[in-house]
Formats: sequence, C-alpha cells, structure tokens
Amino acid sequence: MQFRTQIPISKSNYPIDYNAIIMSLGSCFAVNMAEKLDYYKFQNSCNPFGILFHPLAIEKLIDFVVSGKQFTENDIFFHNERWHSSDVHSDLSSSDKEDLLTSLNALIKSTNQQITESTHIIITYGTSWVYRNIESDSIVANCHKVLQKQFKKELLSIEEIKKSIVNTLELIHAVNPDCTIIFTVSPVRHIKDGFVENQWSKANIISALHGTFDFRLSTINYFPSYEIMMDELRDYRFYAEDMLHPNQVAIDYIWKRFKETSISETVFAVMDEVESIQKSLSHKPFNPNSESHLKFESKVREKITKLENQYSFMKF
Repeated sequence: MQFRTQIPISKSNYPIDYNAIIMSLGSCFAVNMAEKLDYYKFQNSCNPFGILFHPLAIEKLIDFVVSGKQFTENDIFFHNERWHSSDVHSDLSSSDKEDLLTSLNALIKSTNQQITESTHIIITYGTSWVYRNIESDSIVANCHKVLQKQFKKELLSIEEIKKSIVNTLELIHAVNPDCTIIFTVSPVRHIKDGFVENQWSKANIISALHGTFDFRLSTINYFPSYEIMMDELRDYRFYAEDMLHPNQVAIDYIWKRFKETSISETVFAVMDEVESIQKSLSHKPFNPNSESHLKFESKVREKITKLENQYSFMKF
C-alpha cells in the first residue's frame, strides 16, 4: 500500500559533479540547499548579497553585477545607527558608510567572476509580494525596518515575473552562455502576507516559470521544492516550530530528491566518503588521548589527505 504520492522528477541532462562550480541565489531555502552542497564539499557559493526573496531583487543584483555597477552614497541611507542599501540584505549593513560602500563594490567584482565561472546557478524564488518605496518609486529588496508607511505593498503579476525571469537569464547568459540554470520555488510559507495571499504569490511565480520555459528541452531546469513540501510532505510534523519553515527532516528529504535528480551518480561514492569524514570530525570521544581514538584520528586524516589530493578545492 502507498500512503503518499511521490512527485516524478526528470533527471537533469547536465547534473552536478565535483567539477561543477555552483552559485545559489534567492530565499532562505536557497541557504538550506547551499548548506548541503557545502557539507558535501562541492564548489559552491551562496547569496553574496544576502537573502533575496523576490524575482525583481535577484534580477536587479545580477544586473548590477554584470554591468559592473559601483555603489555610491546615493545608493545607501542611514537608519537606526547603521548604513543600509535597499538592494541588499541587512546582514551587509554597517555602522561605517565607507566600509559598506567598499564591501558592496568588492562583492560586485567577486560575484561577477562567480557568475562568469559558474557551471550551475540555482535560483530560489520566495514570494511575488514586493514593497515599493513611495518617495523613490522603486521596488526594494529589503525594507531594513524602515516605517511601513514609507512603502506600498504590491503583488507582482505573472507577466511582470516572466519579464524579470527572461531579463535575469539574458544577463547571466551575456557573460556565461553555457551555464545550467535551476529554478525552484521556496517551500517556506509567507503567512505574514496572509494564507490566501501566500498561495496566490507562489502561484504567480510557478505560472510565470512554466509559462516561460519548456523545462524538458534546455539547460534551464525546474526542481519542485515547493511541490514536494506541499504534496509529498503534507503534514505539520515536517515543519519547524514556527509552522512556516521546513524542519531538518523535510530539508533532508528535499535534498535527497535533489541528489537523485540533479547530481551525477558518478560522484555518489565521493559524497559518501565526504559524509563519513564529516561524521568522524563531529565525533566527540570519551577519552581524546586513548590509543583507539588516536588511531581513529589517524585514519580520518588519511581519508582527508586522499580526498584533498584528489580535489584541491576541498578543505575540511
């Protein structure tokens, strides 16, 4: 007897292996998947400008990066004793204006190189809801806890999202035409927008993605993170305490489906070896000076040396 339905997912024509250079962009679920890639020691970078939730924020940052934009004083503002940019996450905010500008411009340069060199870019869209700064008439990536009355909340239409997706791809392909793009929709529930409004938001993104591409025919893939959470893991036991974010069990399961369909089987044995080392490194001995533990450490070091010699980018 089957007690759940499993979503069929086509295997990627361009799966990830240890030669792949991966960049993850988007919502906090992008971070969850990037942490898995980091754990298994893939060549991965994630959200250099912090978490970005909606398509226009991701498009704008990629535009900045590809065009080589330089941030100036006109692009930042002071609020709550810190300097911020409306186009990046508050993790990058600083108490020093010059430090913020220097770090943002350094990130423009380094991210340009990352996009140019990436073999795979994973883009995770979280929401269609956006905030428009009334004074500047511009949609922001982050409000930085500025008073709500300074913004107008809007829902991006399917056509607006489709246009943004196409622009994003054209920008990436302008500097990296052979890159494989993997789109996914975050399974995180944005209930602060409202229950119906959250589903409306997700529906617009999904409609835009599937209305723009035939994912069977190109290097542009769709991985159904949201659909797995809604249809395979349809139970509150798969949510964290806030009942909004997937818990670790759900993240592990979605990662398992991603591995099965988007990572090359040729590297599964190496992934198992990396996992074995990671578990060994997290092991806490009863007696660190015992002979048995010293032998255990020696074997782990041998495994690490072997892998680091084989893959120079791996560091444990």
